[in-house]
Amino acid sequence: MQLFGTQEGSSTFRFATSTDFFAIPNLTVPTTATVWVLVAVLAVITAESLRRLLAHRRTPGWLIAVFAVVAMTAFLTWSGAGATLPVVGLFSGTILLAVPLVFGAMGGVLGERVGVVNIAIEGQLLAGAFTAAVVASMFGSAWAGVLGAMVAGALVGLVLAVFAITYWVEQVIVGVVLNVLVIGFTNFMFGQVLTENADTLNSPERLTPWAVPLLSDIPLVGPVLFKQSPLVYLLYVVVAVLAWSLYKTKWGLRVRAVGEHPKAADTVGIKVIATRYRTVILAGAIAGVGGAFYSLVAVQGFNREMTGGAGYIALAAVIFGKWDPIKATLAALLFGFASNLQGTLSVIGAPVPSEFMLMLPYLVTLLAVAGFVGKSRAPAATGIPYRKS
Repeated sequence: MQLFGTQEGSSTFRFATSTDFFAIPNLTVPTTATVWVLVAVLAVITAESLRRLLAHRRTPGWLIAVFAVVAMTAFLTWSGAGATLPVVGLFSGTILLAVPLVFGAMGGVLGERVGVVNIAIEGQLLAGAFTAAVVASMFGSAWAGVLGAMVAGALVGLVLAVFAITYWVEQVIVGVVLNVLVIGFTNFMFGQVLTENADTLNSPERLTPWAVPLLSDIPLVGPVLFKQSPLVYLLYVVVAVLAWSLYKTKWGLRVRAVGEHPKAADTVGIKVIATRYRTVILAGAIAGVGGAFYSLVAVQGFNREMTGGAGYIALAAVIFGKWDPIKATLAALLFGFASNLQGTLSVIGAPVPSEFMLMLPYLVTLLAVAGFVGKSRAPAATGIPYRKS
């Protein structure tokens, strides 16, 4: 098989698992014919988008989503020629890998909604991973490790708040310095303390998957959404609560007011400084939970720089999602899908270099930050220190 060449044979998509209420039959399609049909559909969508552009009309989001789904289906059909693609595993792995990205993105959304650029997401994730491993090992409880991760993330958020809000230091610089500081501290502690005391300080219990009764047996949907790590279920709650709170509660109105026009918010009695402090600390605590994923779910224990730049991808998800919790979650899922896809393609022996798939999440990050996905407007006061006159 040659890269980007014609693939002969058929491609099979497997939608069922052994525990489903009933088995959805495999879908087997002729590879070449299906790919050409899907390419034709893509051409039609492209022509419609071009027509709208020439007529000075905006291409609707649903049409862009359809284009993305069809394009990915065509790619999967082509790359899975002669093999069986486990759709359930692809999607369930996507959600699992997106856990730290979504938690980090929620921290980024909260920080920037209140007017503070949270570049320190990477440091909050890494501090959460380190603390979760140590605390869970000391107390013999993975949930104690999750609480420890929240505290660690909140402390990083507190330091960010002190320098950015009280001392008016450039927020991007503070965030980068905090990331470097946490990396250096955790590397030192790993080499000098954890390595020498691995049995007592770096052997945490893992958060094993929980299957929700009945719901986990629903074909396709059940294994993907309801047979996951407990952190995934916690993630559902956090995203739903934040999405509701930001737009439907007095607290959310105050947070958005402080991030858009802090002087006007101060005029009507909102305590701008206190609101920013509380929200940035809360954002750090949420991001810290995402760090616990690495040492309590992905692997059993802490390793050097194990977050691998996920904080910056989470920040890109914030921009991609236009500072909205639901949209940022969808963006993080896209990055998680790109990460999981390379592993799936390697297993089925697809003719795609694994190195290309490994770089895909970072390529998507660059495109998102560069504004390729469309113009995004951050909250007006983001990155601007509030000086009360």
